[in-house]
Amino acid sequence: MERAYEKLLRYVKVHTTSDESTGTVPSAQREFDLARVLVQEMQEMGITDAHVDEKCYVYGWIPATPGCEDRPAIGLIAHLDTAPDFCGEDVKPCIVPDYDGGIIPLGESGRVLDPAVFPGLVRRVGETIITTDGTTLLGADDKAGIAEILSVAQALLSGEGEGVFPHGKVCIAFTPDEEIGGGAADLDLEKFGADYAYTVDGDVENQIVYENFNACAAEFAIRGFNIHPGDGKNKLVNAALLASQISCMLPPGETPRGTEGYEGFYHLCSIEGNVESAKLTMIVRDHDSGCFEARQRTLRHIEKMLNEQYGEGTVTLTIRQQYRNMTQKLEGCMHLIDNAKDAIRSLGREPDISPVRGGTDGAQLSFRGLPCPNLGTGGDAFHGPYEHISAEGMDFAVRVMLGILQRYGA
Repeated sequence: MERAYEKLLRYVKVHTTSDESTGTVPSAQREFDLARVLVQEMQEMGITDAHVDEKCYVYGWIPATPGCEDRPAIGLIAHLDTAPDFCGEDVKPCIVPDYDGGIIPLGESGRVLDPAVFPGLVRRVGETIITTDGTTLLGADDKAGIAEILSVAQALLSGEGEGVFPHGKVCIAFTPDEEIGGGAADLDLEKFGADYAYTVDGDVENQIVYENFNACAAEFAIRGFNIHPGDGKNKLVNAALLASQISCMLPPGETPRGTEGYEGFYHLCSIEGNVESAKLTMIVRDHDSGCFEARQRTLRHIEKMLNEQYGEGTVTLTIRQQYRNMTQKLEGCMHLIDNAKDAIRSLGREPDISPVRGGTDGAQLSFRGLPCPNLGTGGDAFHGPYEHISAEGMDFAVRVMLGILQRYGA
């Protein structure tokens, strides 16, 4: 059978970068290009009801084996789009067989993968590494998850090897626009039919994630008062300067560079404008809901102070909620975590359980009523030219999912 990484090599060549500016679902019509490829592959392997809907959600189901119809239906979910943070078009994956532990040049770009910068490479000695050529991202986030899920499906439907065991119904879905916060918003849960689910959208292949950030996006719109600077005393309001001032009013150490683990942050995304008007955008993250609310109060306090100083309406803050920490929704469903742990340990590894410093479709789904932790894919350094993944790590992720399904079918 085709290995998961071989599927990945095909999928990453399909351009699926999402586009937050369009306001449509999907945000980019090109996401349908991969969706249609996947539907055809699913149908060819025997998932006859596989289809893509008008919003680019791909669905397919594998029936329970005879006698297991009463077992929980388990969903497996990954996303079609790649992040707009870096170029996702014309991806040329590079294969490094039998990795020797050294520095890996990324094509002719001048960029390299250095174990001193990416220490996870140390454990990959002897494995096959898939990298970018340094000019694009790879797209393993989350086409690796797609490839691994379809490898699981292939194993279950083949009637041979590791996929031969009793199991309940398996529900498969691939979603658009996860990278811009859409993701599972329009997944039809009633049609999907899963009792529980896992997203396959994490890092190391033995990872289990059931804690994620609380997240929002914030925008400061700033209205200046532009007159001749020679007559500006106590009159001129420089919007660009105020945008810079706002960034300086945030705690300087509470940025992505200065935080780790459970520590939250403010991440300045952009400042643009001139004397007349300016805009500052950022994202705010924290695992603790109380600290998350406090961070938003800090932003509102900045808005209040500047309007008191420069006049009401000078600064307008808009906060858009994005997702919440899924852990509060999974506390009554810890069998999802326990079965994943058992599956990983049965393969000779210890589970890597750590809070994800981001979000997944699983967070949104958990709040919609479908408990959904996240599993690792075997990749690292997502959203940029240093993205890479291990073929053996992908194989391990496939075996983890098979082990989980076996436990729910027992």
